[in-house]
Amino acid sequence: MKRNLRQSLFIMALVCLPLAARAADAIDEATARGVAYLISKQDKRGAIRETDANETAITALSGLAIAAMGNLPGDPTPEGEAVQKALSFLLSTDRQDREGYFGAKDGSRMYGHGITTLFVAEMLGMGLDNAQDVILRKNCQQAIDLILRAQKVSKRPGTEGGWRYTPQATDSDLSVSIWQLMALRAAKDAGLLVPKDAIDAAVGYIKRSFKDTGRINTPVGFSYEINQAPGWSTAAEGLLALQVCGEYEAKEVVSTGDWLLQNPPKVGNSWFYYGTYYYAQGMYQRGGEHAETSAKRVAEVILALQDTDGSWKNAGGNEGSRVYRTAMALLSLSVKYHYLPIYQR
Repeated sequence: MKRNLRQSLFIMALVCLPLAARAADAIDEATARGVAYLISKQDKRGAIRETDANETAITALSGLAIAAMGNLPGDPTPEGEAVQKALSFLLSTDRQDREGYFGAKDGSRMYGHGITTLFVAEMLGMGLDNAQDVILRKNCQQAIDLILRAQKVSKRPGTEGGWRYTPQATDSDLSVSIWQLMALRAAKDAGLLVPKDAIDAAVGYIKRSFKDTGRINTPVGFSYEINQAPGWSTAAEGLLALQVCGEYEAKEVVSTGDWLLQNPPKVGNSWFYYGTYYYAQGMYQRGGEHAETSAKRVAEVILALQDTDGSWKNAGGNEGSRVYRTAMALLSLSVKYHYLPIYQR
């Protein structure tokens, strides 16, 4: 079977890395153990989970993490087979309803819908065969269309352009919105139908969430809800999202990146793993000192939290299951590899 252009570019990213970046080190060992842990939690259906809660979203997040280490669905390896099984599970007829919604079956709502759509979009052109690629494209476009419809629901002033927990929501929050925006951006890059004005509207909402009081010791960045003060994790969220949409030198990005340079991840931070993922990927996008410094800080704090079974320990905040923490830790460390298109500069 011929690999298409998207697969070829993905593979070139693996082959063309400098020798130093491919050398075995602590990150390579930790990520290999983390991936093995996720695979050990995969059931016969292909779901990767610790409990029945949110199994669609957690499987997609885990699949994204395994793929971020350079594992394609068609690879004849345990890792490649795990990604393929996760993908097959998500494409099964009971995961997505007739409206294209991934968030109903497992109760993960629009949060899970965005995560799952992002993973499926990143796998476009990387299916096991042409038949699976056709299903991937069809299901992903249906999921994207639902995101677009939800964005157009009349919203409370100031929250236009965003999303919240249900497709019918009349307001928005930053966390749910950024997963939808990442999915739209990935799908557009893969050639699906995503209107530019939908991405522009989402960028507008994120920029309206930006706060900088100018006061010392006050967070600079993006707020979870439009009238709230920014927090550490939400600052990192907005930093990544705007850059993924090409806003590399927007004032909001520059200010937030500089603030985060002075405020690295710390054990005990609220939403530690969630925020560290966005911090790692967002600061990588900034490049230069931001990328170099953040990569060291992320490695220091994340590697110290890995447990003996390859999973990641609770860091004292709102942490979720071991599978969730492990997936987010792997995505934080994946800046060393930057294989997935959505995370590339």
